[in-house]
Amino acid sequence: MYDYDLLIVGSANADLVIGVERRPDAGETVLGSDLAVHPGGKGANQAVAAARLGARTALLARVGDDAHGRLLLDSQRAAGVDTVGVLVGGVPTGVALITVDPSGDNSIVVSPGANGRLTPADVRAAGSLFHASRVVSTQLEIPLETVEEVVRTLAPGSRFVLNPSPPRPLPSEVLAACDPLILNEHEAKVILGEACVSDKPEDWARLLLAKGPKSVVVTLGGEGSLAASSDGVTRIPSVPVRAVDTTGAGDSFTAALAWRLGLGDSLADAASYAARVGAVTVTKEGAQVSFPTATEVAALGCADPGDDLRTPGRRSDSASGAVSQDGDR
Repeated sequence: MYDYDLLIVGSANADLVIGVERRPDAGETVLGSDLAVHPGGKGANQAVAAARLGARTALLARVGDDAHGRLLLDSQRAAGVDTVGVLVGGVPTGVALITVDPSGDNSIVVSPGANGRLTPADVRAAGSLFHASRVVSTQLEIPLETVEEVVRTLAPGSRFVLNPSPPRPLPSEVLAACDPLILNEHEAKVILGEACVSDKPEDWARLLLAKGPKSVVVTLGGEGSLAASSDGVTRIPSVPVRAVDTTGAGDSFTAALAWRLGLGDSLADAASYAARVGAVTVTKEGAQVSFPTATEVAALGCADPGDDLRTPGRRSDSASGAVSQDGDR
């Protein structure tokens, strides 16, 4: 019997968000909206997203002993996340600088701060959390050596989910553990490298599987997503909604998919549910505050989104129109 449906190992940032009419060119200054500060980070976002859906969730992360760290801890606890694995102190909390344009697309620059100090030793010390968790999910906003230690610490029978964002080449040990590897078009091309010899997403999925993952999900913006395993490649349709802010859409997609897999859903069914979660997320501003409950996801089919529809799966290198995961907080 598992104590947790999902253990998230990853980053926790304070999101500093400014709305802009357009992004500045090199050497240019533009005026924006008042600064808003929100709890974020791909790890913290995924934990809150899963908990709001009803998953029993724990977070292993590191924050500073500062106002941003307290903001993050308060947000996790308010969502029902178990923060026993959150380490505090040593260096300042990580920060993400985010601009959001009128179409809802975002651009993000991250200062890792405490996230860069989440070490393999921290993972080993949290072994009891791994043994108590049905699914373990992580990203690449923490050191790669820490992600490698996560793979080594997995309990027998638990499932490993990876969103390789920001993307980088991955060791075979990590790739072989992924079930699934969840990534967008840009991330797929980085992971494939010279092996990316096709423009067809179905070929990307097959080439990625050949690198070792047990399953792969590739998000394709307005084209939906692909779910691939040894059983074949399945197209998952996009979900049309009116996008307000794509921040966090990729994280809610990943969290929902990981949770549903742990409940026993097939890969295609879990990806379809995750698309609905991502769709609801982009209809609200902010990251964690926009994550839906299971009731809100169920009600999506009853809504009339109106004109100017966007579909989650990627952002502007991530989501919307398309809502991706590359950089989505």
